[in-house]
Amino acid sequence: MITSGKGGVGKTTVCANLGIALASLGKKVCMIDMDLGLKNLDVMMGLENRVFYDLKDAVEGRCPLGRAMIQDKRCENLYLMAACRTVNIGRLKLEDLTTVVDQLRDQFDFILLDSPAGIERGFQYAMCCADEALIVVNLDIAALQDSDRVIGILLKEGKTTIRLVMNRVNPRYIEKGISLSVKEAADWLGLEVIGLVYEDENLIACNNRGIPMALKRSSITSQCYTVIAQRLLGEKAALPKFKEKNIIQKLFG
Repeated sequence: MITSGKGGVGKTTVCANLGIALASLGKKVCMIDMDLGLKNLDVMMGLENRVFYDLKDAVEGRCPLGRAMIQDKRCENLYLMAACRTVNIGRLKLEDLTTVVDQLRDQFDFILLDSPAGIERGFQYAMCCADEALIVVNLDIAALQDSDRVIGILLKEGKTTIRLVMNRVNPRYIEKGISLSVKEAADWLGLEVIGLVYEDENLIACNNRGIPMALKRSSITSQCYTVIAQRLLGEKAALPKFKEKNIIQKLFG
């Protein structure tokens, strides 16, 4: 599961881009939007117009499982199961949801559960279905405090494989002492950092167009997600070096 202690840290962005990175490495990936009622993952992927059946339909048996999954034509190994905007997750039975996830385990190398932030019921459902957790955090005290609480819940429920993804990392802010460092954040939470994603001013525009940054193979953001994917596969991979554009580069792209 991919989750966070608070909203707005980029959890869904991480899920979308990590799914692309894993699929690009030849792994078959299914992303499931567990944030029922918000339904952002399909929009971020640019697949919202192809959604006919969703997670609710699959869980309640209204359609074959395969009909609820959308294959991303840009990445042949990548599939999405969208959330339903109107359903209250409390209406879904946990046992039915876990049955769907268990059926998908035999078909995919990775199932990425885009979990709601915090400790609401959607988080609880995702936690029950997950083998391990990636916690998305920003380098600020509030995000770390909320993440610490979520980590405590995961550990209490026996989820011991928990790793951190540091998102929106700005080395210049760290150097100036504006934000915490990656080491300070990792020490605070006491967990392994599997990777980080540098702050990128192009991200919002890409999200709005339904074109995740991981599809732009030459971008440093795409390289960051490739490193995270490689590390999830047990490979050793070095982080790409941050290069800030000067004013001329910003003007001319």
